[in-house]
Amino acid sequence: MNAKHIESKFAAMGARLKVREIASRWQLGNRQWIDPVNYAVDIRRDRAGEFFELRVPTHLSETVEATFLQSEPKQRKTDEKPQLDRFLCGHDERNWFVAAVPGGASSVRQAMDALQPKDVRDALARDRVSSRKRYERKNRAFRRQGEWFFVPEPSLVVDNKLVLSNEPLRRGAGKPHLVEHLYRTGGETVHVCAKHPNGIFEKEYRELLRVNPKAVRWGWRVMRRNPGVYARGTVSHSDHATITLLFWISVVMTTETQSRAMANVAFLD
Repeated sequence: MNAKHIESKFAAMGARLKVREIASRWQLGNRQWIDPVNYAVDIRRDRAGEFFELRVPTHLSETVEATFLQSEPKQRKTDEKPQLDRFLCGHDERNWFVAAVPGGASSVRQAMDALQPKDVRDALARDRVSSRKRYERKNRAFRRQGEWFFVPEPSLVVDNKLVLSNEPLRRGAGKPHLVEHLYRTGGETVHVCAKHPNGIFEKEYRELLRVNPKAVRWGWRVMRRNPGVYARGTVSHSDHATITLLFWISVVMTTETQSRAMANVAFLD
């Protein structure tokens, strides 16, 4: 890997990239690499501020190749492609970010399109948003805060008894976005704790307790996975400007979780 070349491309958009090798361990019994087994893309901080970090296990240092597909310095975004996995790296409001990109995007614009879910693309087409404004955080079709899109649903009527107040909205173990009024409907029931931030189904939960009875003390919560989510009022997050939603808005997450490269993203907003 030509680390200096990749670092210079990040520097062109005002960012720093550091490539760091992590010592790998070979497990003789199972005859496999462990701790770590794969590369990771993250955002770290030092005395000079935030920087991108590409961590590569030593046993992969000769095989991992990172290709810089495209950079748009004015937007402070770049598309990077280690091992054919694609990542969009850039600056959003206050901080740098890295997002795994599904599909075969080969440019920044294609990567940004790929991260927009179908509901968002439909809203953009319905409201005839110009190509110049379709990537902005606010246009006629949606508002965006981090990885969450907010698409207007002005005709939605909600029973106030089902509305939750000051409810966290989060992806996995990331920092939550706090929503003043939130309504959920449908979805799948899962059990969530710090060790299983994305949740496990009832059958998996009962099997886990059977195998490890002490797991009952892991601070579980029953939640809904992939429900219909609607928000109203303020939405706040420490890394983003607070937004205010005047009526009920459909909440949709980016398509990042559909990318196989998501497993290699250590950064969580």
